[in-house]
Amino acid sequence: MLSKNQIKYIQSLHQKKYRQQHGAFLVEGAKSVQEVLQSTFQINLLVATEAFYKENAHLTDRQRIPVEIASPAELERIGTLESNNAALAVVSAMENRPLLADPGEMALILDDIRDPGNLGTILRIADWYGVRKILCSDTTADVYNSKVISASKGSFTRVNWWYGDVGRFLAETTSKSECLIYGAFLDGENVHRLSFGGKRSLPGYLVMGNESNGISAAVGQYVSQKITIPRFGGAESLNVGIATAVILDNWRRSMTLPPTP
Repeated sequence: MLSKNQIKYIQSLHQKKYRQQHGAFLVEGAKSVQEVLQSTFQINLLVATEAFYKENAHLTDRQRIPVEIASPAELERIGTLESNNAALAVVSAMENRPLLADPGEMALILDDIRDPGNLGTILRIADWYGVRKILCSDTTADVYNSKVISASKGSFTRVNWWYGDVGRFLAETTSKSECLIYGAFLDGENVHRLSFGGKRSLPGYLVMGNESNGISAAVGQYVSQKITIPRFGGAESLNVGIATAVILDNWRRSMTLPPTP
């Protein structure tokens, strides 16, 4: 049975300031908890139903993870999900380390993506297309927000992220070495006609901007190739997650074509 102090601690992790203070976050639901149990994240506590624990004991016992058995009602009371009939894990946050794209690799740069659901979806999309590095502006939603973790459907365990001043990062990166910096703009080149594979040996970065305001001037000044997704109907705009998927799909497709001379 959970103690009052444990319950208070778990519920405090609903808030960003306490997640930062304790260096920990919550992972909830069967799928997400199973994913984190098989990842490199350090798990400090697992609160699970008896059925979930029995099904996954081979994972918890091997890692000697502290386990508390709880009912679905108790899980819902201490967690953030409206319905959770499986498990909740308290997990240590990763160290915030700078990330550089390797030659031939594409990394994502998220400039002021504030909606947690969109960020979680982007993590999932990045995972699908094999993008392993995501650099986030300080104003981008907290990746450890429960809505982000839930929306990522476990993909948060397979991508790496860094938070900081992405404008300064790009200034320093472009001053030291050659790289390709793509950015999503309304007046960019048609993504369906763009050859991403022109210089495959160079590191690449794809910048996606705020849902309403786009890429900021402080970041946009470093974009060397503006990209747009052509519109064929009457919709005013695309969700940033969908736009990220369309661009990454075109990038992956271009990588299967012969390099541009």
